[in-house]
Formats: sequence, structure tokens, C-alpha cells
Amino acid sequence: MTDAPPPTNPPYPKGCTFQEGDFTRLSAHWFPIAVAAEVGERPVSAQLLDLDLVAFRTLEGVCVALDRCPHRGMRLSRGWICEGQIVCPYHGLHFEGTGRCTAIPSEPDAVISSRLDLQIFPAVEAFGLIWTSLARGPLTLPAFEAWDDPGFQSIVCPVVDIAGAPGRQVEGFLDVAHFAWAHTTTFGDRNNPVVPEIVVRRTEGGLRAEYVSPVSNYGPDQKHKAPDDFLWRRTFEVFAPFTARLVVDFPEQRQLWILNAASPVSARKTRLFCALARNVDLDIPVEAVRAFNLAIFNEDRAMVENQSPLDLPLDLSLEAHIAADRTSVAYRRLLKQMGLSLTFAG
Repeated sequence: MTDAPPPTNPPYPKGCTFQEGDFTRLSAHWFPIAVAAEVGERPVSAQLLDLDLVAFRTLEGVCVALDRCPHRGMRLSRGWICEGQIVCPYHGLHFEGTGRCTAIPSEPDAVISSRLDLQIFPAVEAFGLIWTSLARGPLTLPAFEAWDDPGFQSIVCPVVDIAGAPGRQVEGFLDVAHFAWAHTTTFGDRNNPVVPEIVVRRTEGGLRAEYVSPVSNYGPDQKHKAPDDFLWRRTFEVFAPFTARLVVDFPEQRQLWILNAASPVSARKTRLFCALARNVDLDIPVEAVRAFNLAIFNEDRAMVENQSPLDLPLDLSLEAHIAADRTSVAYRRLLKQMGLSLTFAG
């Protein structure tokens, strides 16, 4: 992790799709912006809360900065790494991981002004992802203990871009009533649509929801692996505002852990990052696991992109609710209590 300057509120982006109060509140949280394995020899562009960012590796470690050279506004994500520093492709200015400009090739003997330093944000690598906080808030990452457990295999799934609000995506991840209808090509069963009672309670970081169901977590060609009378326990943990974890209990006391991190690119654009950890079915190749989960999340994406409005309404009177919505209603209340606006666009 690289250090960053003292905490300051980031400037409200011109043309920002978030209300200013929502932007300010969300800026204090940590979100993933890139897959760590993809940030290597070349910088990677990203967007968070309508700000263009660049992630790159230097001698100081992984770094996140505003994707803009202070000299003439060039996107640094189009540059490269040279001797542990990022190089602007326009005039060759060099920057170290602290953001300090170290070289101006056209003026090798110049005293370099601090006005040429990059705007750096804190960065940390966790669960195979690069995380940052625009307001440099205290480091608060979701609990995902299985990732580092030697008994589990850790997998980073393909990124999914969604033309919808991050709050809608997270709510969909928590919604178990849609399994039988939206996931029929992966694991859902329209002959088994009943949702048992869900126990929901508040936690220090968000919510916890738990239920037991006969709905299998296996796809159609794998359902024989579980006894017919096996009951599947699923436990959701919400880490506000847009990250949730699901632990699925398999037969023989095996588990699958899924981390769902909906990064708010803008108010109605979401980049979904997903990390898995499993100690079950280790004979199934990693690429098959990645493909299966990508299929599931693409089924979810189709639902989120066709909801109206794309925003997540925190005013509960704006949409009707059923008993199976207990977790999603609690999630909306949680976001409202965080101070996000009732017509929350995100």
C-alpha cells in the first residue's frame, strides 16, 4: 500500500452524475477499481464516481492517481512504466509513486515545481483487486477470510460492466427470490421458487442475512453431487455501501465464498468485481468456475439494466414490496441512514 497526502475532500467533478452530497459521502469509502494482475508493465485506466483514475506499479508499490498529467492534461494511462516510474506519453515527464515529478526531459537541469506533482490517492491490493478511496477515508475493506486460507482456492472472476446503478446490482445480489426466474440457464429452478424465511439483522458494517433452502447451488449437470434432501445454507454479509459477501454451505462441510463489489463508475454505470474462494469441487478447472460465474452475473446484468428507474429508490413508498424482499428493504434503509439521498442515483 502506498501512502497518500493528508485527507482532503476531492473536488466535485464537472458534470458529475451524483448529487454533491452523495458524491461526498461515497468518496470516503473504499472501492475496487482494477484487477491487480492486470496492473503490471503498463498503467491501467479506471473510473470511480465520475473521476478518471490511473492505476500503476512503481518502486513504491501499487499507486492510484488522477488520470491527468498536470502539465498539459494528457491521460497518464496512455503512458508506460520506466525504471519504476510512470512516464507521460506527451512530453516524457516522469513521476514516482508518491506523485512527485522527478524529470522533465526537455529541461534536464530545471528545478521542478510541486505544481507538476500528481494527485495521488491511497491504494491497497486485496483479494486480487486494487482498492482506493477518493477522500482518503480510513481503510475499511470487507471481511473475506477465506481468501488467505490455505485450505481454499482463490479466484478472481471476469469484470462485468453494467449499465445500471451499483445499488441496484447489490440489491439483486441479495435477492434470492429471482433465482428461479433469472438464473434458469445456470442454477435456478422454476419448479422450486419458494423463498423460506430470511433472518436479517444489522451489523457494525452493514447487514447480515441468512436462510436455508432446497435450491441447489449446482448447475443442471452437477446437481447429482448433492443429496436430494440436502438443505443449502446461504449467508449474506453487506459491507455498506456497495459490497456484499455470500457464503454457501455445500455438502461435507465445504464452502464457497463470493465477494460482490459493485464499484460506482458513475451514478448509472457499475463495474462489478468478483472474487471467489472455495474448498469444494477443486477438480473443476478455474476457467470453468470463472465462466460459470460470469454467466450468472450476466443474467443479473440483464435484470439490472432493464429496471426502471435505473436508480435505487430509497423512499420505500416508490416501489411495492413482498415478503421475500426483507433483505433488500433492510439494505435500502441502511443506505438511507448513511445519509444518501432518497432519489439516490447509484
